[in-house]
Amino acid sequence: MSTVSDDKSIEGPDDVPEEDAPEQEDGREGLDDRKMSLIEHLTELRRRLIWSAAAFIVVFLVCFYFANTFFDFLVAPLAEVWKSDENRRLIFTAMHEKFFTNIKVAFFVAAFISFPVFASQVWMFVAPGLYRNEKRAFLPFLLATPFLFFGGGAFVYYFVMPVAWEFFTSFEQLAVGQGELAIELEPKVNEYLSLVMRLIFAFGLSFELPVVISLLARAGMVTPDGLKKKRRYAIVIAFVAAAILTPPDPLSQLALAIPIIILYEVSIYCATLIQRSRDREAEAAA
Repeated sequence: MSTVSDDKSIEGPDDVPEEDAPEQEDGREGLDDRKMSLIEHLTELRRRLIWSAAAFIVVFLVCFYFANTFFDFLVAPLAEVWKSDENRRLIFTAMHEKFFTNIKVAFFVAAFISFPVFASQVWMFVAPGLYRNEKRAFLPFLLATPFLFFGGGAFVYYFVMPVAWEFFTSFEQLAVGQGELAIELEPKVNEYLSLVMRLIFAFGLSFELPVVISLLARAGMVTPDGLKKKRRYAIVIAFVAAAILTPPDPLSQLALAIPIIILYEVSIYCATLIQRSRDREAEAAA
């Protein structure tokens, strides 16, 4: 019967010297420096969603209190067109219409204001599982998303809506002859809000085109040469999307289609820069 000498000890996994332990995967920063189980991932996701929902509810309640102020801001382009006529008005024909319109206004404004909180929670959930180079690639697009959407909304509010409202109100007519009836515009508050938000979301989403294509280029799903070859199809798709997303008038369609085409060219330039960066990294690695 053999025995183990007292001067020798059996080393277990925890006895490996720190300097001899395998290094953590390059650039990987996990939560608490360990792998999380599926339940822990779901718990973390639930916590992030609760924070996002709580922020949205708080902002929504504040925005609902100032809903009339926000609605007046959205009506300002139409009020500017009618500034010479003090008798102009918007109407609502259902008892609950204005109340639900205020809810919609508060919802849209709260969604925009609370988006940075939602984006930060998404980032804190996803970032620990990304490599450093993946973080550097993903974070700029996450930061650019709200600014591009805001740029699209500002473009339609300050440039498109004044011209479009001037065009639509020009179809009014006076009763100049015997037996003729005057045709006067009296927009309903819910229909006006629906039209305005449709335009804002259409232009806001279209301005996200460089972000989407740049992410696809970063993932290797599209190339600058491929985007250039499909330019003619992109132009056709831009006009089709403008016809679907905007009111049925050529002015609004052109106002959306032309920026989409310009943004597509910007996206090609961004994809070219990404391709050059990947080529340089490949040459450095070789």
